[in-house]
Amino acid sequence: MKREVIRSDKAPKAIGPYEQALKIDGWVFTSGQIPLDPQTGAMVEGGIGAQARQVLENLRAVLETAGTSMSRVVKATVYMTNLGDFQKMNEVYAEYFPQDQPVRSTVGVASLPRGAMVEIDLVAQV
Repeated sequence: MKREVIRSDKAPKAIGPYEQALKIDGWVFTSGQIPLDPQTGAMVEGGIGAQARQVLENLRAVLETAGTSMSRVVKATVYMTNLGDFQKMNEVYAEYFPQDQPVRSTVGVASLPRGAMVEIDLVAQV
């Protein structure tokens, strides 16, 4: 098993003892991303739409560093603190996966790190 740590300067640094992603035998497994601006480390403001967009941009940067893309994602897990925002999040999500969408789970949670409204992790083929 070949294991490679993936770190992108275009995504926020990990806020704990974990990597942004691992590439293993032709697959990339990302850690969950929350809506932190990679330049400032601050939480993005503007509601669920803005937060979902930042999360997906962060994930796109990690995948590109790993040598893959959003079009190669096979599984997504979305964590939300308010499932009432599902439709707004889904509208932004659909922009990043316009065709051949990955399978997905969406889970309502009580809270997320740093007060984020949404967190997403991905699995992609290289």
